[in-house]
Amino acid sequence: MEEKLRKLLILYASQTGNALDAAERIGREAERRGSPVTLYSTDEYEAVSLPLEEIVIFVVSTTGQGDTPDSMKAFWRFLLQKNLTKRWLERFHYAVFGLGDSSYQKYNFVAKKLDRRLSDLGGVAIIEKGLGDDQHPSGYEGALDPWMSSLWPVLNKIKPKLFPNGPDFLIPDSKLIDQPKVQIIYHESEKLGLHLSSASGQDQIKRARSMSPGKFSHDKDLPDCFLKLVKNQALCRTGCGKDVRHFEFELTSSAIKYEVGDVLEILPGQNRAAVDAFLERCNLDPESLITVHHRSTENHHLDIDSSNSTVPIKLKTFVELTMDVASASPRRYFFEVMSFFAKAEHEKERLQYFASPEGRDDLYQYNQKERRTVLEVLEDFPSVQMPLEWLVQLVPPLKTRAFSISSSPSAHPNQVHLTVNIVSWLTPFKRNRNGLCSTWLAKLDPQQGVRIPAWFHKGSLPPPPLTCPLILIGPGTGCAPFRGFIEERTAKDVCGSAAPIAFFFGCRNMDNDYLYKDLWLSHAQNGGLLSEERGGGFYVAFSRDQQQKVYVHHRMHENSQRIWRLLSEGASVYVAGSSTKMPSDVMSALEDIIAEEAGVPKEAAKLLLRRLEREGRYHVEAWS
Repeated sequence: MEEKLRKLLILYASQTGNALDAAERIGREAERRGSPVTLYSTDEYEAVSLPLEEIVIFVVSTTGQGDTPDSMKAFWRFLLQKNLTKRWLERFHYAVFGLGDSSYQKYNFVAKKLDRRLSDLGGVAIIEKGLGDDQHPSGYEGALDPWMSSLWPVLNKIKPKLFPNGPDFLIPDSKLIDQPKVQIIYHESEKLGLHLSSASGQDQIKRARSMSPGKFSHDKDLPDCFLKLVKNQALCRTGCGKDVRHFEFELTSSAIKYEVGDVLEILPGQNRAAVDAFLERCNLDPESLITVHHRSTENHHLDIDSSNSTVPIKLKTFVELTMDVASASPRRYFFEVMSFFAKAEHEKERLQYFASPEGRDDLYQYNQKERRTVLEVLEDFPSVQMPLEWLVQLVPPLKTRAFSISSSPSAHPNQVHLTVNIVSWLTPFKRNRNGLCSTWLAKLDPQQGVRIPAWFHKGSLPPPPLTCPLILIGPGTGCAPFRGFIEERTAKDVCGSAAPIAFFFGCRNMDNDYLYKDLWLSHAQNGGLLSEERGGGFYVAFSRDQQQKVYVHHRMHENSQRIWRLLSEGASVYVAGSSTKMPSDVMSALEDIIAEEAGVPKEAAKLLLRRLEREGRYHVEAWS
C-alpha cells in the first residue's frame, strides 16, 4: 500500500498528442528524481476516485474555441455534477498545466476552468497553474520548463517520501534510457503468407494503427469508408501565388451519412521516396514482418490469429501508416535519446546541448522554426543509429488531417466535397516546406481510381434550422462549410420558406482567388437566399485590390444595419477561417455594430454576444 501511495499520478487530456507529450515529459523528470509515476488519460481514469488521491498533476489541452478534448468530456461532466460538495476534494492537492494558443480568444480555457472547478470542490493548488502557449518561440515548453522547476520543491515539501533523495537529486540518464516502452517481435514470413496476402487496405490500417504507441482518438478503429476521388479542380488563377483545390469524392457505401457542418478526416499518404530513405538511413529491412507490443504486456508470444492487432505487418507498411518521418518535427526528447546513441563525440555534445534547458532556444531555431523532419534530423547526425523500438516510440505519429465538408448531402447525394488550401511556405533559412496532406491530395489523379481512408465526425458548426436567419463570415477557405449551408438551404427552400442569409466572404483579389464566385453570385440574384430582396446579402472584401487593405470586418461595419436587423430577428452567427486575427476582429466588429445600432454601451454589447454564445447562436470554427 505504501508503494502505491508514493506514486505520482499524472492525468492528461490530449486532442492531438501535445498534452500527452507534456505529461510524459513531467513523468520522466519525476522518475529522474526517484519518484514512481502513474500516467493516465482522463478517459482511462475513474473521476470518482479523485478524493482518494493525495496529489494529482493535470496536463490538459484546449481545442478549437475553448473546447474540452474528446478524451476529457466524460471526466469534466462528472466534475460538474451538482451533488459534489465544496468539501468533496478536501485534503486533495493538485497542479494544472495547460496547453493552448494565445491567438485564440479562449486561451487555455480548459486549464483555467479545471483549476477553478477543483478549487471549488475543496482541492488545494500546490502551485500556480502553468499556461503553455503555441505562440511562444519554444512552444509550450517555454512555460513548462520554469513551471516544473517550481513544482519539484513544492511537491517535496508536501510529500517528502516522493523524492527519497530530495528534488535536486537526479538518477543518471543512462539508467533510464534503456527502457523503451515498446517491444518489436520479428516473424518468419513463410508461416504467414496466406494470412498477409488476404489483408485488405482497411485491415492494414487497423492492424498498423492498433499497434502504434501513438495515441489516436476516434480513428483507432477502421475508417468509416474509403472515398473514391472523382474531381480535383484548381480554384485559383495559375501563377497567382495561391493554390486552393475543390475535391469531390464518391461515397462507396450508402450507409455513410453526414450533415452540413460536419468534418471529414483523412489519413494522408506519405512520400514513398522519403519512407524508403528513412528505412535505408536506419538500416531497416522494409520486408521484415513485425508486431509491436507495449513492454508492460506480459505475454509477447501471442497467437497470430487471436486478433488483428497481433497479426504481423510489413515493417515498411507500419512506417507508412503510423510514423510521420518526413513532415512533423521531432520533440526535444527525441534529441535526448539520440545523444545516447551518438558515436561521434561532437554529435553527442550537440544533441546533449539541444536537449538541455540552456539549448532550448537554439533547438527551436534548428528544429521547430525550420520544421526539420525526423529524416532530416537523422541525416544531420549520421553517427546515430537508434534501435527500431525507440524510433517507433519517438517518431511523431502520422495523424489524420481534418477538413470542413463543403457540400450538402441534399444537393450532392452520395458525394462529399472539400475545399483545400495547398499549404506551402519558406522557412527562415529559405527552405521550401509543404503541407503533407494537402500536397498529397493535390497530386492525386481522379483517372487513377484513387480511394482514400476517411472518417466523418461532428464539427463545431451545428446545422442551423431552416427558419433561422444566418450571418455567415468565412474568408478564404473559411467559406467551405458555408457552401454546404447555402446548398442545403437552397435544396429545402420550398415556396421561399427558408430564412435569409447574409454572407461575408473575403479573398486577396477578384481575379486570382475569388473562390466559388459564380455560386455566390447566382444565390445573390433573382430572389436567391443571398439576395438583399430576401433580407440577406452577399458581401465580398478584396484585401489587395486597392492600396488600403479591406477585410470582412470592414464590410460588416458597412452593413451594420442589416446585421443588427438579422440579429434582432433571431439570426445565428457562424464564423469560419484562420485563427490568427480574423475571429477576434469579427467579434470586435459585432460588438461595435450592436453598440451603435442598439444605442447601448460597449460592455452591454459584449454581454449580448456572450448571451448569443450561451444560447448556441454564435459558433466559431477556426484553424491555424
